[in-house]
Amino acid sequence: MRSYLIVAATLAAAIACGAASAQAYRWVDDQGHVHYTQSPPPPGAKDVQRKNLQQSGATAPADLPYATRVAAQNFPVKLYTQDRCDPCDAARALLVKRGVPFSEIKIASQKDLDEVNAISGRTDLPLLIVGSLHQTGFQENGVNSLLDTAGYPSSGPNLPLEALRKPGPASPAPSQPAPGAAAPAADSK
Repeated sequence: MRSYLIVAATLAAAIACGAASAQAYRWVDDQGHVHYTQSPPPPGAKDVQRKNLQQSGATAPADLPYATRVAAQNFPVKLYTQDRCDPCDAARALLVKRGVPFSEIKIASQKDLDEVNAISGRTDLPLLIVGSLHQTGFQENGVNSLLDTAGYPSSGPNLPLEALRKPGPASPAPSQPAPGAAAPAADSK
């Protein structure tokens, strides 16, 4: 009976500490004793089971501030962009400056452009979606207003772009630019 209490207490401690490590291991030693730990078992352990205790529905990295994680869960951000688009770059930079996690969808086909039109009624880029609200084009005050309304803090931790951006599905590159999309600038050499 006592060994069951010890095992239960160990498992409860592992679960309670799961927020820090998000990993728990169950393994059996050479003498047949079952162990529950947060660290990997020693070599030679039998019946090793690794459990991921982190919630699978998390939408924001755990190192973001609490307010950002709550806002990201309730009002996820999507940014529709295209290559060689200065307003798209400005919108992306603002999201990174504020520490906002976002999904970026690059427009590469007519189908993608039709999706933008269906959402916003326009084909202007960038298209920023915050929860159920959206804005086309880049106006810094408008973007900040959307993010403020959703509860995102006005400044965030200094994280690299890749820590915040979750790339959207990639579309195959079109042979011609999508109608309504800006033509690539000619290189002047």
